This record gives sequence, C-alpha cells and structure tokens, in this order.
Amino acid sequence: MFDLKNVDICVSTRYLIRNLNLTLNKGDKCAIIGEEGNGKSTILKCILGQADYAIISGFIDLKGLRVGYLEQSLSDKDKRVFDFLFLDNVDYYNKLNGFYKLIGNFNIKEDLLKQNMNTLSGGELVKIAILKILLDDPDILFLDEPTNDLDIAALEWLGEFINSIDKPILYVSHDETLLSKTANMILHIEQLKKKTECKHTLVRCGYDEYVAKRLRKIEAMTQIAKNERREQEKKKERLNRIMNTVEQDQRNISRKDPHGARVLKKKMKTLKVQEKRINTSELSELPDPEENINFFFCDVNIPKNKEILRLKMEKLEVPFKVLAKNIELDVIGPKHITIIGENGVGKTTLLKEIIKVLESRKDIKVGIMPQDYNSYLTNYKTPLEFVASTDINDITEARKYLGNMKFTREEMCGDIRNLSNGEIAKLFITKLVKDKCDVLVLDEPTRNVSPLSNPVIRNELKNFKGTIISVSHDRKFIEEVSTDIYELTVAGLRKVE
Repeated sequence: MFDLKNVDICVSTRYLIRNLNLTLNKGDKCAIIGEEGNGKSTILKCILGQADYAIISGFIDLKGLRVGYLEQSLSDKDKRVFDFLFLDNVDYYNKLNGFYKLIGNFNIKEDLLKQNMNTLSGGELVKIAILKILLDDPDILFLDEPTNDLDIAALEWLGEFINSIDKPILYVSHDETLLSKTANMILHIEQLKKKTECKHTLVRCGYDEYVAKRLRKIEAMTQIAKNERREQEKKKERLNRIMNTVEQDQRNISRKDPHGARVLKKKMKTLKVQEKRINTSELSELPDPEENINFFFCDVNIPKNKEILRLKMEKLEVPFKVLAKNIELDVIGPKHITIIGENGVGKTTLLKEIIKVLESRKDIKVGIMPQDYNSYLTNYKTPLEFVASTDINDITEARKYLGNMKFTREEMCGDIRNLSNGEIAKLFITKLVKDKCDVLVLDEPTRNVSPLSNPVIRNELKNFKGTIISVSHDRKFIEEVSTDIYELTVAGLRKVE
C-alpha cells in the first residue's frame, strides 16, 4: 500500500497542491490529469524526492517499497540496449533470465540488444525503459507521459500492459483513449483564478465517467448562476419601475403638501436601500473551467478544386538511410489529411519536405506546428513576441488571443523558456489562429495538450474550412478531424480506405 497524507507542494510562491490524501492499493491505476503547466510531472518528482526546487510538507510513505519510475525523457540514449538494461547490475544473471521471460510479452526481438538506444523508435524506447523497470521487480510504478512519441501499435500495447499488471500505477497522460481504457482513479490538478489558487479532485472511477460527471456539474452550476442573474435583473426592473413612479410623484407633488413630500422621500430612501441590497447580493460564480479555452479559426476560402500540393518523390531519405520510396501525395481543396505510420518510418521528415514545397507558394497562407518546438522559438523571448509584431494594435489583438487560451498577463510577457510543452502547443495554435492561415501543417498537434482541452482543439480543427496536412498518433484526432488518412511505410504512401 502507498500512502500520501495532508501533502502540500509549493514551487516558488505557487501551490501546486494542498492537503492531498491518496492511497493506492494493488490493481489501482490512478491517472493524474490537468492543464499544461499545472505541475503534474513536478508532483510525481516530489513524491519520489527528486524535486529539490519544491517545498513539500505532509506524510509520504514509500518506505519498504521498490519504485519503478519512467521519466518523460531518457538520459541514457548513448548506451547500447544491453548496457542500458544490465550494465553494472550486481544481479545480472537473474535479470537476464527475467528478461527472457518478459521479452515475449513485449514483442521485442533479441537482436535489439545489440543496437544503440539512440537508434530506437519512440515506441521501442518506452518498451525498453519499462522492461528495465520491471526487471527490478517494483512494488509500484510511476509513469510520466509514457505515450509521448508512440505510434498507434505501441499505444495499444501500452494500454494492454497497464491493464495486465496488478501493481498500483500512478501516471500522467494526455492520451484520452489510453485514459479511457486504463484508469480506475483520477487525480485532477487545477489552477484557478488566473493561476492563483490550486484545487484538486480525487475520485475512484474511470476517466469517461469522471468527465461526464464533471460536465454535468459544470452545466448545473452554470444554470444556477444564470438563474440567479436573471432573477436579480427581474428584481432590478421591478424596483426601477417603482422608483420611476416615485420620482414622477415627487416632481408633481404640490408644495402645499409637505407631509406627502416627506412620505415620498422616505419611500425613495427605502427603495435606495433595496437597490443597494440587490446590487451587492452575492451570486453564485459562473464556472470558468481551466480547460474552457476559447478560440476559432476565421473563415477561409479554399476552393474545392484548388491544387494545394502535388508531391512526387522517388525516395525519402536522411543521411545514410533511405526511409521510404515512391511517395506520391496530391492534395486538392480543403481536405484534412492525416499521415500515420510506425515510429521511425519518416513521417516528420516527409512533413518537412511538404513544408518546403508549400512555403514557396504565394497564393496560400501556410501555418506550421512542428514536432520540435525549439527550432521555431529560438529567436523569441516571450510568448507575446512570438505571436505579435511590434505594432501596438497587433500586440493588443495578440493579448486577446492569448487570454482566450488561458495565458495570464505574466505568462504573456514572461520567459518563453518557462512554458511547458503543452503551453507551447497552445502558443502555436494561437499563432495559427491569429495569422489567419488557410493551410495548416501540423506535426502531432495534440501530443502535449491536456485531455480536457483536446476535445475543444479537435472540434475547431474539424470545422476548419481550409486545408490540413498533419501527422498524428492520436486516435481521437484521426477519427474526428481527418477526411483522408495515409499510411507511410518503407514502400511508400498509401491511402487507408
């Protein structure tokens, strides 16, 4: 059993969580969800004692427990797979035997042991990292974004793995399909009132049930708040009618009737007190959920017969390696193209070639959301600088767009390097919207975004009337946004019917 009691976690002057009580038992699969930058990964590190920059109080009981921790990114990519798994391990022979017992369940070929870690695909890296953890026979698993960079086959394997293991698991994920299939507990981390107040919700139920209950609660609270405001307006209208009548009577009353004038004056004073009471009465707050981002793409006009892309490549290659051959892709009109394929097959490389072709066009406005954010951000100091020009009107407009994406004023003008990957993803989406692009080239656009915000983003992209050419492993994105799906293999690009 794993226990947290009355745990507070504070970074700088901001609390990430207060008074957290959490118990995990055998078979518990607890997913930590929340918007970008709320500190989900930091909370995992704090529990493990790996965040010396945070102030932690409360009771954390890990004594006697063997912990398996999968970080967001591996630091040992220069090693051979064999060395990563077994080097300097005093229990080498038992671990090697354990490896051969597990290898079948992981669908890993033995010759993979000879490869370097930096040659593996994202899916292979995650499998090897989890395998290394399991060889230590942990009592509990902590997984931080295990779905990052996984192809669809690896995502399905990961879901089956989480469900098959009886050890308690505490994990962070943005993948809604994985959450729906695996979580039986939800820890939702929120930062409210412009990120000045933390809140958490811990429930023992599945992800879909939690989201449905949360939506019903928000709708009910919204209805109550709206009803209170409508009732307040009715009271104001009734009171104004009475006050107007009294004012009219005061203007018309004769000076020869001082008693009547005093009565009207007293009545008006009473009405003023009622008015003040109505205006200052406390109303239920209208819910403003963190995930309630507000953006929409402007109407664009891509004619149905307009040629957007006509790509033909004999081979797709990187230095010293041919990734695929005989690639052809024609994009006509406002299609929403999604390219899928196994990790390492060259989808991002193909997208870069497509960008080169599209950026030479003068008759379309191309917007790009890359997989490697840093390659586009190096020349910018703040989010506002990235989204806006130096024109004052443009800056004002950019502030509005960023505010709709839940950026605070401090974040807009703060160091862009302090943003989480999810916040940067929303920053790129903000720029696509503000720049009024009619052709979007997106590499894993939903990869780092909260599962609660992702439905809003998918819906806007689905309704986008321009052209989208994207790479994605997000199963809900593929299903909801795509009009055409292509699979990239070593043999080329084929349309999935």
